[in-house]
Amino acid sequence: MSNFIGQTRLAYARVWHQVDLSKETRTLGRLASSIALTLMGKHKPIFDPANDCGDYVVVTNCNLLKTSGNKLEKKVYRSHSGRPGHLKEITMKRLAAKKGFGEILRKAVSGMLPKNRLRQVRLERLRTFEGATHPFKKNIVTYWAEEKKVIDYNKLDK
Repeated sequence: MSNFIGQTRLAYARVWHQVDLSKETRTLGRLASSIALTLMGKHKPIFDPANDCGDYVVVTNCNLLKTSGNKLEKKVYRSHSGRPGHLKEITMKRLAAKKGFGEILRKAVSGMLPKNRLRQVRLERLRTFEGATHPFKKNIVTYWAEEKKVIDYNKLDK
């Protein structure tokens, strides 16, 4: 008798998703929460918090990231080394100029992932690119558009 029920192997397979921010209408927080859910694997029927069954996410056109309000000027990222007087602060605008908008999206997604040993492993599966080109075109199976996950089955054969 088989230990597998249904297509369990397919559920454990890691799928590559692409998010193109030129076609996306969601703001930073809403986008980051859906990316975090995909990295954790909560969209799969076999989800278990202790197992890492999430997928890869490739985000293109990060320079078109949308934020609400005056977050670019007012949002401050802080880091502290633990030594007195070593508090470092940087605004979102300066961070975007220094490291790009991909780093801002990565920090937002990181804050929405569970704080455990799997956090870094899941974040490594998030790939961000400032432009439209990326080296993972052959791997992409699912394209996101307008808050819906759309699977293009015609490109699966290629």
